[in-house]
Amino acid sequence: MQTQQQNITLERLRFDNSFTRELPADSETVNRRRQVYNACYSRVRPLRVSKPQLLAFSPETAALLNLPVEECCTELFTQVFSGNTLLPGMDPHAACYGGHQFGNWAGQLGDGRAINLGEVLNLSGERYMLQLKGAGPTPYSRNADGLAVLRSSLREFLCSEAMHHLGIPTTRALSLISTGDPVGRDMLYDGNLKEEPGAVICRVAPTFIRFGTFEIFSARNDLHTLKLLSDYTIRTFYPELGVPGKACYISLFREVSRRTAELMVQWLRVGFVHGVMNTDNMSILGQTIDYGPYGWLEGYDPAWTPNTTDAAGRRYCYGRQAQIAQWNLAKLANALYPLVEETVPFEEILQDYTRIFDQLWQKIIAAKLGLGSYNPGRDQGLVEELFLLLIEVETDMTIFFRALAKVAKLLVRDEWSDAQCRQALEPAWYRPDELDQAYLERLSTWLARYRQRLRTDFLAEDKRSLRMNQTNPKYVFRNYLAQQAIDEAEAGNNQPILELLDLLRNPYDEQPEREHFAAKRPEWARNRPGSSILSCSS
Repeated sequence: MQTQQQNITLERLRFDNSFTRELPADSETVNRRRQVYNACYSRVRPLRVSKPQLLAFSPETAALLNLPVEECCTELFTQVFSGNTLLPGMDPHAACYGGHQFGNWAGQLGDGRAINLGEVLNLSGERYMLQLKGAGPTPYSRNADGLAVLRSSLREFLCSEAMHHLGIPTTRALSLISTGDPVGRDMLYDGNLKEEPGAVICRVAPTFIRFGTFEIFSARNDLHTLKLLSDYTIRTFYPELGVPGKACYISLFREVSRRTAELMVQWLRVGFVHGVMNTDNMSILGQTIDYGPYGWLEGYDPAWTPNTTDAAGRRYCYGRQAQIAQWNLAKLANALYPLVEETVPFEEILQDYTRIFDQLWQKIIAAKLGLGSYNPGRDQGLVEELFLLLIEVETDMTIFFRALAKVAKLLVRDEWSDAQCRQALEPAWYRPDELDQAYLERLSTWLARYRQRLRTDFLAEDKRSLRMNQTNPKYVFRNYLAQQAIDEAEAGNNQPILELLDLLRNPYDEQPEREHFAAKRPEWARNRPGSSILSCSS
């Protein structure tokens, strides 16, 4: 808890805009859609909105900036983070970057609906970029309006904070503000354009530099800007790697690769699916970035994607995320290659990614099962059979693994039965009528194997339960919960946003008074847009 002496006012925020100070700016100052060359950013001001209203803010994110709760409730806060007012020291700009989208080089992309306000140094010397999403057009907006609607803004605001409290590296969200201005959107790209409430969120991260930020300069053979960007990234965010140079660029890639492997393992641990893992949506810090058509696995299905655009190819489905991350890293390696001019170091790091990912995943799956350690020879078959069982009958991943702690307690005792275990797992099955005799026999065999494995493990029962319940969350930000909050917010009620924000602060706690938030997806949400499938529409 911060003391009063550690808190400051908005006017006393210290801006130290290293990105715009140290990297080249767009020479053209007119805000028109165009290709931008030899520059890392274009200066641009946010669009004014007519009736900004603060719907929610994150006290935890405000604390990163040393802002107290009462400061977030002021009119100035609403005006600043809707884009209507700039504080002294802010230097608003949109970043230039490119990217591979769905496996194809897309050329220049850039901040098409995001405007960075500037970098705050907090009282501990930590650096945070403040970025408004939905703040109006930029030179990178192409044919879009640069705006965002309430439904997608609400989803990103809550999901950013939910991921943080789950212990997953992520950009943060400071505020969610409705604009009072309608925004036209064709949600499913089927010709049904309609006006929706507009909104702006403030995203917070040490930096929003992406893989694609390096790619654009390498693709254009702008090696001067590529080197400036790489050296800036090392000096500012990876100073422990040493003085920029060939060896340091390789070390940078190695560290980004390691962090990315760790991030993929954490996504898989909780059943998170990003939905659009283009290289322009991959953070150079190994954080989750750009929450669009994301979702959590409900019925366990490695081929599931929440993104309608990805429905045919399923490139970014749950089970391929680790592989796609490695593919994206290869594109980052290609971008950095001109600074090193050696392929072997990059190839070795890319190969090592698989080893690191496998080691980390084995530790995670051991924790999910309540084992002290993972033994590949002994445990691989046990794990593979479990996931086959989860696929065969639609099984809620979050509920199943949370219930498994109760099952483990039953199994290690002298008196237990299949019926007791099935009763503990029953809330996880979407279609209990599909539990035929063959399936139940397979489940019984697996439970016996699992019991034997637990009895040979060294963890005490209380430590096992704690380990499992700190690995397998009770609450995740399910799409249907998001849609319910969206429906209420569009009707003028923002209380569900605040309740979900509070719920998701403690995703591993039981919270018995909120048990209904842990229920599996209701049948009405199975195929409803927003509750199951989403598009890239803002």
